[in-house]
Amino acid sequence: MGNLKSVALPLLLAFFLLHLPFAESVWFFNYHIHVRNDLPSCNSPPHQPNLLLHCKSKKRDIGDRPMTTGQDYTWDTKINFFRTTLFFCNTRWVGHKSRIFDAFVAVRDEDRCSEYHSSCMWSVRADGIYFSHNNATWFNEYPW
Repeated sequence: MGNLKSVALPLLLAFFLLHLPFAESVWFFNYHIHVRNDLPSCNSPPHQPNLLLHCKSKKRDIGDRPMTTGQDYTWDTKINFFRTTLFFCNTRWVGHKSRIFDAFVAVRDEDRCSEYHSSCMWSVRADGIYFSHNNATWFNEYPW
């Protein structure tokens, strides 16, 4: 009888957790993170990367991405059970500036990024790194 309780209780708890209203967004919902290079290309040779991007989380390294002006890099993620999912990026504008920014923070972005195709959009510009949740309104969240 004691063995039945030790098996049934965790199964019952798992069943109820999976049926909570937020469970779908926590375990099954994909968020799309976009980082676009909108830096001026006036000082860069044509078709040469002027932005180096390296994004990662605690468990997943996206790797180095050399980007030319106008190029967009996208990856997907899901929010973990504890809502601690975090992706951060190191951006280096070749010959100019560098900055680390949080590209996805579960508790900050799960609501604001769900408005436009579940996307968090970032634009790297000459005066900073901009965020948009709807691809129409942009905010400079990380000045250089």
